[in-house]
Amino acid sequence: MSQQNINISLDKTTAVVCEKCGNETFAEGTLLRKASRFLTGTSQDALIPIPLFYCTKCGHTNEEFLPIQLKDKTE
Repeated sequence: MSQQNINISLDKTTAVVCEKCGNETFAEGTLLRKASRFLTGTSQDALIPIPLFYCTKCGHTNEEFLPIQLKDKTE
């Protein structure tokens, strides 16, 4: 999901809520994935940072915030 600079009134939008607890406040975190040096062609394994949002109340990450390849694989 990408952000665009568009001029929309907030009363025309809907809240994003935590799928688990219903909270509306999120913080940004980073999911780290490791890629083998054999896949990257480098001398060392690589860490791939993936930014995502998690609920500030219960720590849950909504599925819509995950990359498609990781949906249903993390909790």
